[in-house]
Amino acid sequence: MRTCVVLLGLMSLQFIAFAQRPFTSGPLKVADNKRYLVHADGRPFFYLGDTAWELFHRLNREEADRYLKRRAQQGFTVIQAVALAEFDGLREPNPYGEVPLLNNDPTQPNEAYFKHVDYIIDKAAENGLVIGFLPTWGDKVFKDRWGAGPEIFTPQNARVYGQWLGERYKNRPNIIWIAGGDRNPRPDSPDTMVWRELATGIEMGVGGPDKALISFHPQPNGMNGGSVQWFAADKWLDVNMHQNGHCRDTPVYDFITASYNQLPTRPTMDAEPIYEDHPVCFNAKDLGTSNAYDVRKYAYLDLFAGAHGHTYGCHDIWQMYSPQRLGVNSPHIFWPEAMELPAANQMKFVRRLLESRPLLDRVPDQSMIVENAYPPAERIQATRGKDYAFVYTAAGKPFTVKLGTLSGSRVAAYWFNPRQGEVRPAGSFGNQGQYRFTPPTAGYGQDWVLILDDAAKRYAMPE
Repeated sequence: MRTCVVLLGLMSLQFIAFAQRPFTSGPLKVADNKRYLVHADGRPFFYLGDTAWELFHRLNREEADRYLKRRAQQGFTVIQAVALAEFDGLREPNPYGEVPLLNNDPTQPNEAYFKHVDYIIDKAAENGLVIGFLPTWGDKVFKDRWGAGPEIFTPQNARVYGQWLGERYKNRPNIIWIAGGDRNPRPDSPDTMVWRELATGIEMGVGGPDKALISFHPQPNGMNGGSVQWFAADKWLDVNMHQNGHCRDTPVYDFITASYNQLPTRPTMDAEPIYEDHPVCFNAKDLGTSNAYDVRKYAYLDLFAGAHGHTYGCHDIWQMYSPQRLGVNSPHIFWPEAMELPAANQMKFVRRLLESRPLLDRVPDQSMIVENAYPPAERIQATRGKDYAFVYTAAGKPFTVKLGTLSGSRVAAYWFNPRQGEVRPAGSFGNQGQYRFTPPTAGYGQDWVLILDDAAKRYAMPE
């Protein structure tokens, strides 16, 4: 195998910003195969999210402009933000002195507050970004052990509030609706009905079920399948979401697989992975804080396991930590600086990789590799289309590929570096039998992706 370093494409790839094009392609929808999201005209849409939960609540317009512009340049496509925010979002005003509701009543939204929300949604569209719009954080439905609350929602006022939001934003195509807000519905409680009525109200407001793309953001719930645990039969649930709990080496890929195989078929994803610069398992004293490798590894493992997209997160960004707005769990840096953390600038590489090949026919396929059951820290994960495959090795361990699954008589192989976005040639092989591949480097933080192409296709490299 050739091991010399030959870079295909530009060495400065990591510094190239994505073009900032206004979001003008119409509303998103679920693809015909029920696995992916597409634009109104059928073009694939890659969901690369950032959790900016406090965006509407804590940033003024100039700050929001800065944040949105930079995230667009970094290749993000979705910004997840909350109207009724977690940090005492009903009583603590936004930078302009406005609270979202009058008298904490969901049937009495404050027009002045939502004009600021309007501005940010429209500014996101100018930057080509979709807003993953959470009408409320979950503590306003179920306070649980944390969160300021108060619990203000009933099934009746949830529908009214949802309809008001739907009517207000029905002509803005850059919205994906997300119910839930980091709370799992309690058994034998009205919680599930609150979320169902909220979704029903949104659908009424936008003009019908086919005009609203809706998901649900839960707390971690393991193999129960994410949001389909409670809403598998609900027609309003278009996209299934997971949360991984901010721990290292949780086999979220197994959770993705479980929901990928759940019927009816829906796109599935991890919408809250381990954040960059976050206390691992909320225990910084014993486990330290997460790094770029922790974050990057989940993106590739989850996507290759069948997720349609992925959400990045940063502990300093979601709460918009600043000298004026203190955070939780001892954040390290303020949000403007945190935008340039390593993993934030590495997420674009996974987007470029997946978009460099036909996206909509990509499926998970562990049968291609012999070593397909390593633990999370050393995991080998494979995904493929009809004429290409990607194999991720989390720690650079060698692995054996069963050839013959892809089209063509010969396959061309390349090594893709998730840290810098570089590509190295790895040879050409007859498309039959088994072949053992050894990544250029191995060990902690030395993850690699093997690209296998039907050589006759002559696909361009990610750039």
